[in-house]
Amino acid sequence: MSISIRLSRGGAKKRPYYRIVVANSRSPRDGKYLEQIGTYNPLLAKDSPERVKLNEDRARYWLGVGAQPTDRVARFLDAAGIRERAARNNPKKGEPGEKAKERAEERAAKIAAAEEAARAAEEEASAAAAPAAEEAPAAEEQAEG
Repeated sequence: MSISIRLSRGGAKKRPYYRIVVANSRSPRDGKYLEQIGTYNPLLAKDSPERVKLNEDRARYWLGVGAQPTDRVARFLDAAGIRERAARNNPKKGEPGEKAKERAEERAAKIAAAEEAARAAEEEASAAAAPAAEEAPAAEEQAEG
């Protein structure tokens, strides 16, 4: 039987309140547990001492007999100084997924094609305006002469 230290949800809808419990890892989240070793109220301010209450002696005992804390409970244990939690590093966290990368490439190709078309249209317009500009001074010279 593997034992876990985890959160069991209570409270009303949109008003969560959690018990920190020691339970068989196969039992339901809010089901039967072996012992309650603390509480967690996420609605309170982060610096409030009432936010996380933990019976440190019982937590140390259960960790000593092999209970595995969930990630959230491991954070609480680390904050209380009971058990060190290694900081995790996820270098790909902010990187977009493959579909998003494909869409970005398609968008970049469309923009490049639009810029190319605009540049070609500008060149055509300037080429059409250049001969007209050359003819205008010649017409003025004939009018003067």
